[in-house]
Amino acid sequence: METPVAPAAEAVTAQAPVVTEPEQPATHDKHGRFHEKRLFDPHGKKVINLAFQGGGAHGAFTWGVVDRLLEEPAFEIEGITGTSAGAMNATVLAYGHAKGGNEGAREALDNFWHGVAEAARYSPYKPSFLDKMKGNWSLDNSPGYQIMDMIGRMFSPYDLNPGGDNPLREILNKHVDFEYLRENSKVKVFLNAVNVRTGKLKQFTNDIMSVDAVLASGCLPFMFHAVEIDGEHYWDGGYAGNPALYPLIYYCTSPDIMLVQINPLERKELPRSARQILDRVNEISFNSSLMREMRAIKFVSDLIDQGNLSEEEYVKLHIHMISSGELQEFGASSKLNAELGFLLTLKRLGRETAEQWLNENWDKVNHESTCDLGTFM
Repeated sequence: METPVAPAAEAVTAQAPVVTEPEQPATHDKHGRFHEKRLFDPHGKKVINLAFQGGGAHGAFTWGVVDRLLEEPAFEIEGITGTSAGAMNATVLAYGHAKGGNEGAREALDNFWHGVAEAARYSPYKPSFLDKMKGNWSLDNSPGYQIMDMIGRMFSPYDLNPGGDNPLREILNKHVDFEYLRENSKVKVFLNAVNVRTGKLKQFTNDIMSVDAVLASGCLPFMFHAVEIDGEHYWDGGYAGNPALYPLIYYCTSPDIMLVQINPLERKELPRSARQILDRVNEISFNSSLMREMRAIKFVSDLIDQGNLSEEEYVKLHIHMISSGELQEFGASSKLNAELGFLLTLKRLGRETAEQWLNENWDKVNHESTCDLGTFM
């Protein structure tokens, strides 16, 4: 990983005091990042970093996964990286945790997702009778969805929504006190967004957390105005990191990273309709940066296993992944379906998937990976 910091110069003149950079611990570089010799002490806990993907309403699957994990007394979160819906889950979780520990986080997530469902009662994105008959929660036959999809191909959000209103702003402000979060959260949070001007990935961290930062991470450019923060404009972070893992590697001590995956890596059937092709293109592009990071992690892990890199100088990460093939059955359009029944179905699926993962892998946390990184090769 990072190399140790060179010792500071020892000689200073008596006549002119020297102003130095704040001293970093021996395990940090000059940017405050942990290098290879980490100070990791699990103190009897299972300390994990979490990585949340974006995926609209499918983020309720992540809600269910985390809801089950937080029931474990030994489960402790050090850091979370999240994009889009994953950024919202990360923010609400961190706020609830700051207020009331694991139980506070569970309660905050429950309140937030019920708030999303309540707001969705007035949304044009509702399943039709035919959609309901099919039982897959999709919006493929929804008149509202089809009309909005067609209009969105001809007009931009700046044409259709000159004021730039975003209903998620009110929901987030209702369920998160951002000032309290900035001052009290012990969980390190990294929200991913893309700078529209530079194309570079931006992480919003605890000290600069705001409702605009969360909205920036989930700003789909065909639905919302770019979010302006300090003179720069941002779009959904999924275009460059869904989510980015490297903040957890640089700034956290636990070697364990758990990815809650929403976007499928593979599809069994060839997309043939225009809608299916576009949806699959989005899935591939939103997974591409994650796959590159996973390949890099596997490359370093293999070098350590082969003895080509010293375990004293390089940390071998423990990668875990929770996902469900059943998410594919719902279809891409269901990501805009925020009906309470669907959200609770996803939550239940997330809890069941997490329960199975815990039964099979809990003892391996903080000791070894439970995810085959070859999946990303």
